[in-house]
Amino acid sequence: MKRVSFTVEFLFRASPTILYRFVTTPSCLIRWFCDEVDITGEIFTFSWDGNPEIAEMIDDIEDERVRFKWEDADDEDEYLEFRFSKSPVTGENILEITDFCDEDEVQGQKDLWASQIKMLRQETGG
Repeated sequence: MKRVSFTVEFLFRASPTILYRFVTTPSCLIRWFCDEVDITGEIFTFSWDGNPEIAEMIDDIEDERVRFKWEDADDEDEYLEFRFSKSPVTGENILEITDFCDEDEVQGQKDLWASQIKMLRQETGG
């Protein structure tokens, strides 16, 4: 099955600084993204239901962008990226997520992200 990238965008009242903290610090990540996380340098070990997944933070621009490369990614070019910006028109904060999955799983992954973001909104106050 072919792997493809997809991007989803979510509007937030929370500032890019708060969103950045929620994707880079263990105490915040466990509140919405994973069950456990251990960080050693640039290596993040995320756990869901006791199953660890290892990712390296390969790009980090505070309050702007964070990019992870999964250790077991099928393709060297695959990554998970969180990008933070502000709409020049409405002034709202935007969280843009780029992820990869099998071609036939895109809608399921988008639904999963929508569910995760619902928890993130509750934690950040919107």
